[in-house]
Amino acid sequence: MELIILTDGMYYLVPVTKEMTEGMSLVNKILIDCFDLCDILRLKLTEYHEFINRHVMNDGSGDFFGCICR
Repeated sequence: MELIILTDGMYYLVPVTKEMTEGMSLVNKILIDCFDLCDILRLKLTEYHEFINRHVMNDGSGDFFGCICR
């Protein structure tokens, strides 16, 4: 799984690491699919800015656009 991040006009694929999922307690790991995990990571790693209508990464690396599930 990779995150799609927009930084300075370029889209980047950032692999999801164990550090990104640290502290997450998934109640039912069997029923969590890639898209559910993407939503959980979006909530954990970003902050929504209503005035620009974007999810901005908490670490300042860019704007969150979604995930690629492989």
